[in-house]
Amino acid sequence: MATFNHENFQSFSAEWLAQQQQDLKELLDELSTNSESNNEKLKLLSEKNIKRFEDYYERRALMAQQDAPSLLSPVWCTPFENAFFWIGGSRPSLYVRIIYLVCGTEVDGSQLTELFQSKRKGNLLEISAQQIDIIDTLHCKTIREEQKMSARMASLQEEIADDPVALMGQQVGESSLQDLDHAMDTHYRSLASILTDADQLRLSTLKELIGLLTPLQAVELLFAIKKLYLSMHEWGKREDHQLGKKEYHNDELRLVC
Repeated sequence: MATFNHENFQSFSAEWLAQQQQDLKELLDELSTNSESNNEKLKLLSEKNIKRFEDYYERRALMAQQDAPSLLSPVWCTPFENAFFWIGGSRPSLYVRIIYLVCGTEVDGSQLTELFQSKRKGNLLEISAQQIDIIDTLHCKTIREEQKMSARMASLQEEIADDPVALMGQQVGESSLQDLDHAMDTHYRSLASILTDADQLRLSTLKELIGLLTPLQAVELLFAIKKLYLSMHEWGKREDHQLGKKEYHNDELRLVC
């Protein structure tokens, strides 16, 4: 395994969080002043945000080769966030459900709809039946892919009881430790592969959704995704503060003495 630098991982997470806050403000400013008539500007804004996601997941793939377990349950995220993680992040199908919530095709979307204070035509509230049909198909495909990856993760977790990893619970000699190190390296590489594939599914699902939406709808979806991500982080920090677990200063995790 490559040398793991925890500070680099945490710095990377803090940079991404700050970027999401900056992007959210830019998206909100655009939604507050723009209209569907300026499709080119809206499209460029969506493309810029998608490129940021691509860069983010590319860097994550490299970091996963160093220490995939730390990305699967990062200590720099709140326990509340980690409790909802699926293979190191949100489920790709969550992006589809956000659309369902906003346009009200499945459940009451009043809470998420409050994110959008606009009466503009062409937004997610006016998504067409044809778009919904295509999105439903994508939703089903994404869930099938999620199930395959969940099965891969379950199989990997079951293998922890197999030899030679099971040697961790026994007294072992030097030769056995070499076998154990080899098994752990293999386990880490397998975790990195699953995490990278999950990130790629997140990215491909988002890109497909953006391609199915109008430029205005795409910007509103990106806004909703980032708003949810940042809100969960803030809710987690507040809960930790109330429980006296941790304090966060400029999103840098510190234990409370």
